[in-house]
Amino acid sequence: WESINRPIFTFNDTLDTYALKPLAQGYQKVTPNFVQDGVHNFFNNLGDVKNLANNLLQAKFHNAGVDTSRLLFNSTFGLAGLIDVATPMGLQRNDEDFGQTLGYWGVGSGPYVMLPFLGPSTLRDAPAKIPDIYVSPYHYMDDVRARNVMFGINTVDTRANLLKSEKLISGDKYIFIRNAYLQNREFKVKDGEVEDDF
Repeated sequence: WESINRPIFTFNDTLDTYALKPLAQGYQKVTPNFVQDGVHNFFNNLGDVKNLANNLLQAKFHNAGVDTSRLLFNSTFGLAGLIDVATPMGLQRNDEDFGQTLGYWGVGSGPYVMLPFLGPSTLRDAPAKIPDIYVSPYHYMDDVRARNVMFGINTVDTRANLLKSEKLISGDKYIFIRNAYLQNREFKVKDGEVEDDF
């Protein structure tokens, strides 16, 4: 689907170059590191709800227990997740979503898809974003302004954490990102047990 994906990639890349990346760079420049860490920890803590739900759907009960413990410790002792107290306790963060759950149960990834605004995905992972919305706190916020502010801060924080990774990109940017995304998704779906086919 490259003939469709490339124009969408160009649109996303232009939007990133002139809007999102400068915002992320400004955020990193003016925000103290401890505040950035707190913001990142806060959104990671909210994301542990999604990890918990998907670990249960994949019957990974030990990991679901770790997710539950992380939520409890970080939400209480970690001041609503601003401080990650769980990781130093040996409770490592999981990274699960409904696309990985479908992959775990044997659903193939299908063709690579570039989504407007949302970036790389696959035919399996794109619609799988919808169930993940229902375990996201944004879905349950009635205050539209607060919801948009939370979403915006999370987006800028996520982009700021990717700034260092840009140095790794070489050659055709579209091909590089496509290959990196597909390899990363396979790695996550198979919990790191993949053959080196690339």
